[in-house]
Amino acid sequence: MRPTARQVNSANIVELKRSGLLGLMQARRNGGLECGLETQLEVSAAIALGCPATAWVAGVAHAHSWLISHFPAQAQDEIYGDDPTRLVSAVIAPRGRADRVASGYRVSGFWPFASGIHHSTEWVLVGAALFDESGEKIDEGVFAVPTDEVEVLDDWDVVGLSATGSASMRAADLIVPSHRFLSMVGVVAGDSPGKHLHDGWLASAAPVPVLSSCIAGAALGAAHAVLEEFKNLVPPDKIIAYTNDVQLESSTTHRQYAQATTLVDEAACLLRRTARTIDDGARAGIELDLVTRARCRMDCAQGVRRCLEAVQILFLASGGSGIKKTSRLGLLMADLQAMNMHGILNLETNQEMYGRVLLGLPQNTPLI
Repeated sequence: MRPTARQVNSANIVELKRSGLLGLMQARRNGGLECGLETQLEVSAAIALGCPATAWVAGVAHAHSWLISHFPAQAQDEIYGDDPTRLVSAVIAPRGRADRVASGYRVSGFWPFASGIHHSTEWVLVGAALFDESGEKIDEGVFAVPTDEVEVLDDWDVVGLSATGSASMRAADLIVPSHRFLSMVGVVAGDSPGKHLHDGWLASAAPVPVLSSCIAGAALGAAHAVLEEFKNLVPPDKIIAYTNDVQLESSTTHRQYAQATTLVDEAACLLRRTARTIDDGARAGIELDLVTRARCRMDCAQGVRRCLEAVQILFLASGGSGIKKTSRLGLLMADLQAMNMHGILNLETNQEMYGRVLLGLPQNTPLI
């Protein structure tokens, strides 16, 4: 049945915390495992075999816990000091406004798509553009604020990733101390107050590729789930509508399944190469060049789109059985469509970004 709770089952979150899987990308200093992107990708894909929504929420939480490792030490200690298993929801895009005040910053805004917000009970991250006293924009970044200081709206009612609980947050005139601000401009440039607090290599990973890769594994797992689910929709005696052909014995079915499987394999190759590139660069202490970073972001988008293309083939081949509300294939199709609509995974946007870089033209976004 189509999910009605509109958020991940609490038992799933408890299990992620108990197993330590929520802390895959979290710094050891903050009680995490600090595993890297290759491990994160495979774990996220495995979770998505059972529940893409849980994998999605885990993936964004992994990205946020990695980002928190770049905050000043005081902020990291406040967030994880008495409970290293915390899930921290976030909207990193600078949808809010922040102004300097004597005690830090005054932050206001509206932040949609805060995946996992219902399980982020202590802290959230909100993105905002920062303005100086004269009203000039001087920076963009994220602010760590207690969850009870923001209003969580009941506005998540969608057809794809409906169980992720990606509701909106709203707040006005929050006073946030200076140590709870992290410049995303600085992070992308490789400079952050928390980067050198950690003994391991993971904090040195390329920021935008990390944020892109963390949310791509859910699509890979969902696509593999569709490959298995399709077999259940094609029993040995099913006849293709308005023909005398048995679907399982049809050459059309064979080609469709082979094409879908190959597309998923292509996605896996792209996503695994990206994760390996990020990890290898960070381990070696090498700053990835612009073209490589752009390729990583592009490959995440291309990989997620390949997963959707594979599922579309099998969804259309499933016939009327695929559109039933009880069909898992339909739910997985909707989830993959939603994943492809995330801003940083939008294929057409990434094609333009990557093409400009390859042609030596000026970047059309700082998020590379």
